Amino acid sequence: MLDLLNDLIWSKLLIVMLVGLGLYFTIRSGFVQFRYFGSMFRIFGEAFERKPGQLSSFQALMLSVAGRVGAGNIAGVAVAIMLGGPGAVFWMWVVALVGMATSYFECSLAQLYKRREADGTFRGGPAFYIQHGLGQRWMAVLFSILLLVTFGFGFNALQSFTVASSLYDTFGLPTYVSGIVLAIVMAIIIFGGIRRIASIADILVPIMAFIYIGMALTVIGMNIGEVPETLGLIVRSAFGLEPAFAGGIGAAIIMGVKRGLFSNEAGLGSAPNVAAVAEVAHPSAQGIVQSLSVFIDTLLVCTSTALIILLSGAYTPGVEEVAGVVLTQSALAAVVGEWGRVFVSIALLLFVFTTLIYNYYLGENALGFFTSKRPVIQGYRALVIALVLWGSLQDLGTVFAFADVTMGLLAIVNLIALAFLFKIGLRLMRDYDGQVRAGATQPVLDPKVYADLDIDRSAWPEVPSIVQPPAGATAPTR
Repeated sequence: MLDLLNDLIWSKLLIVMLVGLGLYFTIRSGFVQFRYFGSMFRIFGEAFERKPGQLSSFQALMLSVAGRVGAGNIAGVAVAIMLGGPGAVFWMWVVALVGMATSYFECSLAQLYKRREADGTFRGGPAFYIQHGLGQRWMAVLFSILLLVTFGFGFNALQSFTVASSLYDTFGLPTYVSGIVLAIVMAIIIFGGIRRIASIADILVPIMAFIYIGMALTVIGMNIGEVPETLGLIVRSAFGLEPAFAGGIGAAIIMGVKRGLFSNEAGLGSAPNVAAVAEVAHPSAQGIVQSLSVFIDTLLVCTSTALIILLSGAYTPGVEEVAGVVLTQSALAAVVGEWGRVFVSIALLLFVFTTLIYNYYLGENALGFFTSKRPVIQGYRALVIALVLWGSLQDLGTVFAFADVTMGLLAIVNLIALAFLFKIGLRLMRDYDGQVRAGATQPVLDPKVYADLDIDRSAWPEVPSIVQPPAGATAPTR
């Protein structure tokens, strides 16, 4: 049943929706992800800033990278290559490049429609822009349920399985022991709230990402003469031009899109929940920042894993005895020695640790759309902890198939909402572009310009100076 649903969702619906809408958003926005690419890196200037009571834009970025960089970057890439051939990596790149535009719009909209909580913090995400932007509460409820099931339950089980199988392969540690330890750590961390989660993420994420990329550069340096041929293999395989993978173009595309979405989450509707929490002057500023997390996840970290596997010689077409994270570990061990296997296990443990916390937060955010009653929240926490233990005891096929179905349904709902709200996203972008052209160093959102929309005015301070209204909007009377 899971296989049938996966085939329907991924081979017939999401490939068209993800790539098609991503290209449409890219072209209609004038390639916004490339126009502001340099601006994305200015966010690192906030690395050591802390806003009392609020998350900075940098913290929100690190938290979303923490969620994106996990099992998908190490085990997911290996699965994509194993089932779709090296060409799957090319289609992961495509999904990421067009997905940067999708991420820009979904995160900008999440900022625009965010709500201020009683304690002064913010809450938002696709459920909020669906309800307040489209006026469709039933659709917002459906999205929240899927978000809760996908991240709170399905993805946490998948992350737990991946790290448990990695530790078993490296150290012979029984999977149930890993599951128990992860469950205990989760129980300790998740009671600290989003601020504690963010404070952990913005320290761990940069460190572990740079170390992992550094290891990939080491492998590349040791095999520098083979890099051009390996990149050529990826491109040729993507279009069925490599004899060893001729006829496998369909599998390459499907696996590249599927694993690419699982890894970078562009269009999935997860990152907007975190993007909405940050305090920024203009929604588009956070959209630009969140596009960077897609680039980091796929173009840097996933490519690092792909090159480690393909340059090592550990990958053999048609041989599936070594799967998932074990393939990545075997590949690195073949290049640098057995300590490489230990390195991957430790890196994965750190990646999964932050991702588990991020997934928990997304699930709680989805639950908060329905209720904030403490007994319900406590019950959710207990179920998450139980599923972390359960996931460590499952098999690869079951865990990935379940996560793929719920992820696919979640993406479909979010992409439909984005298609209907795209004009508002363009309005935001043109507002931001206009202020930049006028010489503004930090464009700001004037809530009066968006008085026709159902936004929370308390989430946006009044702007004392006149802000150039976006195309199609009426300038407010001062």
